[in-house]
Amino acid sequence: MFGSSKSSLRRTLALSALVLLTLVAPVVMAQDAEQEPNTEMTGSLSIMGFGLGDEIATTRVGEFERLYPNVELNFTEGGLDEQQFLTAVASGTPPDLVSLPRAELSTYAVRGALTPLTECIANEGIDMSQYRDVAVSEVTVDGEVYGIPEFFNNIMLIINTAALEEAGLTVDDVNTADWDSIAALNETLTRMDGDTLSRIGFDPKLPEFLPLWVAANGGQMLSDDGRTAMLNSPEVVEALTFAASLHDVAGGRAPFSAFRDTWDFFGSGNMIANDQLGVFPMEQWYMNVLADVSPDAPLAFKPFTDREGNPISFATGSAWAIPRGAANPEAACAFIKTVTSPEAWIAAAEERARLRAESGTLNTGTYTANRLADEVIFGEIVGPTGSDVFDTGVETILSLQENAFAIPANPAGAQFRQAWIDAVNRVLNGEQTVEEALNQAQQEAQAALDEAWAQSES
Repeated sequence: MFGSSKSSLRRTLALSALVLLTLVAPVVMAQDAEQEPNTEMTGSLSIMGFGLGDEIATTRVGEFERLYPNVELNFTEGGLDEQQFLTAVASGTPPDLVSLPRAELSTYAVRGALTPLTECIANEGIDMSQYRDVAVSEVTVDGEVYGIPEFFNNIMLIINTAALEEAGLTVDDVNTADWDSIAALNETLTRMDGDTLSRIGFDPKLPEFLPLWVAANGGQMLSDDGRTAMLNSPEVVEALTFAASLHDVAGGRAPFSAFRDTWDFFGSGNMIANDQLGVFPMEQWYMNVLADVSPDAPLAFKPFTDREGNPISFATGSAWAIPRGAANPEAACAFIKTVTSPEAWIAAAEERARLRAESGTLNTGTYTANRLADEVIFGEIVGPTGSDVFDTGVETILSLQENAFAIPANPAGAQFRQAWIDAVNRVLNGEQTVEEALNQAQQEAQAALDEAWAQSES
């Protein structure tokens, strides 16, 4: 499935555009010549919630600086600070741009903190068909687009094959379609040294991955139109009951979490390399971490499936938005278009490939919400890594991208998420039963939804 990385940027863009043109509606076609810099656009851009921490960021920002040399960029790095952002908007001194989780965008949009991007999309000629549908749905509120999707995270199973081998099992024995099998696997792979937990068998990744377990159980947490909370439905109750029970073999949440907090998550002594974890679902970006710090760890990758055996994935990611009252919206729009364009993503992916080759580390790719960019990245730039294990990981994630779902867009995104997150934590902490916690969450979430929808329609 992997192609050569030697093609020029122009050739790969033309090729990818041609491929997609035969499969889907018209897309943005590659230009015949490199775009000339625009020296007429001036001023400055203040940017919040985005950092220049790696080559993926710096290369794409560098593409904007090349195209718009007379626009000064000022970054407030780190995640978006909600209070700081809303205070700035209320005081009439908002940043020109924000990068934020797509799941939270709708909340800011309804509160009047973001500007609809209708004019931006039209004026800059941004083709929304190049972005993945599920990502676009997350940034669309009541028919209006408020953000441009950026990264696209998907979930797969990461498996410690040494733990399986010790138990006389294989990767085929990891079967998320059969929850009884998961429970048995968790018990088998959990290891206690006396009274001390030394390996978690199966980490369900709660509270954050509850939507994955619910979808696997054939349910959903919010109606498709984003108006009705479904947090205490039988499917959600059953999913949380089961996923939370996976903590019990370790002695409950307290010892489970205390042990997990000791892991060297981003280092070479991570929980797979140090045999501290058997299996867990995780976003694909962690595969990139493992490829960098412990490429020889005993690993396998596999799709997470629903209870009928169908591969599924819970999609998350970031988006760019323009705050209400931004001082330089035209430059902000040009920035958004540039850093999410195929050209910028491909340049960033090529730079990552160069750096990884130079350092002798594996390159497992960059996963974007831009389908056109990904066609080129994984068709032309990301070649065989030299590791069958990581090649399988890349192929697994690519196969899951079209099976991904997201929480439907709604005007109470942050409040809705907090309601079910708090419910899961109350269950794990032993404060409430599953039914009590989810009934409370249902009331809280529905009240937030009703208020937010009323506000958006007033």
